[in-house]
Amino acid sequence: MILTVTPNPSLDRTYEVPSLDRGEVVRATGERVDPGGKGVNVSRAVAAAGRRTVAVLPLGGAPGALVADLLDAQGIEVAPVPIAGATRSNIALAEADGVLTKINAPGPELTAAEQELLLETVRRQSRDAAWIACCGSLPRGLAPSWYAELVARAHAAGVRIALDTSGPALLAALRERPDVVKPNAEELAGAVGRPLTTVGDALKAAEELRGTGAAAVLASLGADGQLLVDEDGAWFGTATVDVVRSNVGAGDSSLAGFLVAGGRGPEALASAVAHGAAAVRLPGSVMPAPADLDPAAVTVTADVPVDRVLKEPVS
Repeated sequence: MILTVTPNPSLDRTYEVPSLDRGEVVRATGERVDPGGKGVNVSRAVAAAGRRTVAVLPLGGAPGALVADLLDAQGIEVAPVPIAGATRSNIALAEADGVLTKINAPGPELTAAEQELLLETVRRQSRDAAWIACCGSLPRGLAPSWYAELVARAHAAGVRIALDTSGPALLAALRERPDVVKPNAEELAGAVGRPLTTVGDALKAAEELRGTGAAAVLASLGADGQLLVDEDGAWFGTATVDVVRSNVGAGDSSLAGFLVAGGRGPEALASAVAHGAAAVRLPGSVMPAPADLDPAAVTVTADVPVDRVLKEPVS
């Protein structure tokens, strides 16, 4: 079982539009309502892969109730933490050319009692977990050290932990040695405090994160591919994608693919790349099922192309 923790979940509305013209009336050609949040997306992708998952998340108000109902309808076990505030609602505008505009609400503020209940719920639910995936931003009220506390408690219970967050929360958690961290290129650059212009730059940054505490780094480099660095070495994975419909949740799908494949080594990286590539071919934040995957389109190599210039460099 893979347990996910989403401290700041959301109700996500995605509208498909021909183009986005500021100040004009834009008529959507499609609409979806999905449970949102990075950990929620990981659970959705794990469930789509046919594996058991439990989602721990604070829920409040009508949006929170709808998130729980939507997850239940997808066969995901929900371990809700009741909160006084209402779960946030986010909006995504997906244009026909693949450009995505997201409007993310800040979310409710958790009280000290709600924060502790969230940690306690994770402890109770983690007894059967092979992995705990802690993902996303922290809501108001939670200090940057909250993820570090969660990693420490997970390791004390003998459970492996994957962390997908950024900024001070990521840096604080590294001291507790998470088993894998999953930054994107922008988050990786922010963590080391310098630009990334080549795959080699990303490799050095990932090695630096390992040096400061991460046991493994799974870095999403957008259209350029994915990079895995751990104690056994480094691997680079790419996939052929002809049409991009939406990149919402693609990184979360990648993490799910990595974990369901064991969470270690080039085979897990290949699964991560296949899941991420499948996700971008789907509308909104739809998570790929096994039938959506194309393993033959994936290439993984230990010969990391360090001189390759990133298509989307991070300044």
